Amino acid sequence: MSKITAAITAVGGYVPEYVLTNKILETMVETNDEWITSRTGIKERRILKEEGKGTSFLAIKAAEDLIQKKGLDPKEIDLVIVCTATPDMKAAATAAYTATQIGAVNAFSYDLEAACSSFLYGMSTATAYIEAGRYKKVLLIGADKNSSFINYEDRATCIIFGDGAGAVLFEPNEEGLGLQDELLRSNGEGRDFLQATYGGSSYPINKDTFKEGKHYIFQDGKTVFKNAVFNMADVAEKVMKRNNLTNADISWLAAHQANKRIIDATANRIELESDKVMMNIQRYGNTTSATLPLLLFDYESQLKKGDKIIFAAFGGGFTWGSIYLKWAYNS
Repeated sequence: MSKITAAITAVGGYVPEYVLTNKILETMVETNDEWITSRTGIKERRILKEEGKGTSFLAIKAAEDLIQKKGLDPKEIDLVIVCTATPDMKAAATAAYTATQIGAVNAFSYDLEAACSSFLYGMSTATAYIEAGRYKKVLLIGADKNSSFINYEDRATCIIFGDGAGAVLFEPNEEGLGLQDELLRSNGEGRDFLQATYGGSSYPINKDTFKEGKHYIFQDGKTVFKNAVFNMADVAEKVMKRNNLTNADISWLAAHQANKRIIDATANRIELESDKVMMNIQRYGNTTSATLPLLLFDYESQLKKGDKIIFAAFGGGFTWGSIYLKWAYNS
């Protein structure tokens, strides 16, 4: 028997209609389009404005897009994982609600949270289930409504983040395609530099902390940038070396869309030309858990069976890693 691998067999995506441009941000905080673009590469981001709609709304839309394109009966889905740093509610899993709403009534479901590395870790998790032979259809969704914890008076964070969702379906493969290797890492000493402190169990929100805006996300930009540049490039290079891959072998780099300079640094480290680097940060900003699947969503039509893709991500916690995957189908 051929070894069973876990391959992506379908992709879906969704971004909200409202476009928050750099020009609009100029009216909200002290900034300008040139400053934002030169430092981040971001021109606009999508924001979910509708009252009462959270991350599950985004996740459901992305999943429905995948289901429709694939012609998939949602009752065949075995497991739904929602990777997110912005769940709808505490205690109640966003994934459980998402699965029910898309008709995946035979699936169990749970949330996975590792900040901007959530989807990367989720790819590893979905693969383990498939390779173990326990399940045949795992729906992996990356979704975040980052606007829910952004202070739009804080120039350091409001220019970066947007809302969105992407979804992929993992299924067994006997052709040697799918996930080939991974290198995942974390370092808890980094959590002081990127986090939304208040609202967690260590620092519950009260009326005073709420008034002071301590429930909003905080980022020490210089420290995060320095760690992201080194660590994303480092793991991507190591994964390539241990799989005897050169830059000529790689079809695409799918890097977390946090800052164009970080993406460029990763591409330069592995000596990859710019036309092999997936990029949509200019349109969506940093959608946290959704960046990697949204890249696949936007580039799906260009992907060919057998394409060798290097994924890389870095997030709060700190969490980071790289995955080597062979694409399993022609769009």
